[in-house]
Amino acid sequence: MLRGLRGGAPFARYGVNKARRYRVSAPSFTTVAHHTFLEGIGEALIPVGLMSHTAHIPSHRKPRRSASKMALRAGVTGGVLSTLAVAGAAGSASAAEPVTQTMEMPTLTTDLSSQVAKSADATQQAAANYQVQAERDAAFDKAADQAKKDQVAAEKKAEAQKKAEEKAKAEAAAKREAAEKAAASRSSERTTLQASTASSSSSDEAPAPASGSAAAVVAFAKAQIGDAYVSGGTGPSSWDCSGLTQAAFKQAGVDLPRVSQDQSATGTQVSLDNLQAGDILYWGSSGSAYHVAIYVGGGKFVGAQNSSTGVVEQPLSYDQPTGAVRVL
Repeated sequence: MLRGLRGGAPFARYGVNKARRYRVSAPSFTTVAHHTFLEGIGEALIPVGLMSHTAHIPSHRKPRRSASKMALRAGVTGGVLSTLAVAGAAGSASAAEPVTQTMEMPTLTTDLSSQVAKSADATQQAAANYQVQAERDAAFDKAADQAKKDQVAAEKKAEAQKKAEEKAKAEAAAKREAAEKAAASRSSERTTLQASTASSSSSDEAPAPASGSAAAVVAFAKAQIGDAYVSGGTGPSSWDCSGLTQAAFKQAGVDLPRVSQDQSATGTQVSLDNLQAGDILYWGSSGSAYHVAIYVGGGKFVGAQNSSTGVVEQPLSYDQPTGAVRVL
């Protein structure tokens, strides 16, 4: 059941059953001075509340609220509905009127385009300058690295050259020292040989005269002093070293081989400190001697030396022999 006021007096338009079949067609609320009216039934009503369908039964009625509370609730409800109505109206009005806004764009003039072009050229030139500077820096860094590598290589090469020079100096010093030692050794050997020869000469200052076969050999050799030297010569006025020795020993009835190599290996090897007149002296190794002569005593020998001297008599110190053999 709807309860309301018409003209200020309470009324009941329909009963309970009729209230159930009552339909309100498209109800709407209109806000006027914060009071709500129900439209759609032809008369203005002030709603005071909806009652339960069992509200007419006394035992089912709810306790009535005070008028002040009901008025307060009605006021709050009206305020909310009025706010919604105002917002809807404002939205409809805004949607109905499109909003346009005009923006003023800058005009691209000739001066502005020239400035833009100049700025672009300056930017491009700056980029090119940066690129050139970067290339220069890269080239400088590369050159510095190469110079550093070259310096290291040069230092290594100089160090290697220095070591090679030091090694060469050390080798040269070692060779010089070895040569000096060899020279000193040869000098010592010469001194020893000279002393030995002098001793031999002093012991032979009064040698016993050669006798027998040895005397004949020595006499024949001395008789040829002054003859010429001819390679392959066997007399009677020109000789080579082995030809003269062979002819002298024939005087004693001894047949010697023709060449010096074979003569140096004939007979018995004797020491140079124990020479006797008639011994055969040789230069070189036994069996491969390159020169021979006849020891005549007194520290001297007779031999066909060379084409410059011919057959001569010389002391042993003139040309120290290597060894000697005794045939007689």
